Formats: sequence, structure tokens, C-alpha cells
Amino acid sequence: MAINPSIVTRDLDKVADKTGNIYESLHIVGQRAKQISTNLKEELNNKLSEFASTVDNLEEVFENKEQIEISKFYERMPKPSTMAMEEFMEGKVYYRFPAEEGAE
Repeated sequence: MAINPSIVTRDLDKVADKTGNIYESLHIVGQRAKQISTNLKEELNNKLSEFASTVDNLEEVFENKEQIEISKFYERMPKPSTMAMEEFMEGKVYYRFPAEEGAE
């Protein structure tokens, strides 16, 4: 997934065209960003848990280069909101409106 991590100006009309309402579109993107953020946090915690130390003494704590590289990798990744907006604009996000489904 090649996502530009820098800030990109979006055409709000194109964002609103997906659902017909800019607020619904942004809500969907926000919910997807929460999902991505949660998944990334779990993934990072699982990888860093391998390096967890039970030692409370600062003298015995040492730097682990692998741990630092993993942290740097996640820091360089694009933000979840950017990833969610890209997915939404490419049509990769599934969403539905439960209120409308119940009326049918």
C-alpha cells in the first residue's frame, strides 16, 4: 500500500459523492480510522511484548536495536486517518446504513 504520508488537500465534493453527505462520509472515514488504529496498536504491542522486561532497575535495562527499529517503522507509517481516507476514496471500505435497511 503506497500511501503518501504528507498532508493532501481533498475535494470535499468528491468525498461527499460517495454517500451523498459530507458528514456521513467523514463519519465512515473516522470509524475506519479507529479500526486501523486499534489494529496497528495491537500489532505493535504484540511485537514489543517480546522485548518486555520484568526488571525495574534502570541500570539493567538496555537498548534493544530490534525494538527501536520496530518503533521507528510504526512511527514512519502514515496516520490511520490518512489510510482510512485513501481506502474510502478507492472504494475499499464497506459501509451500510442500518436505519435504511430496517425501512425496506
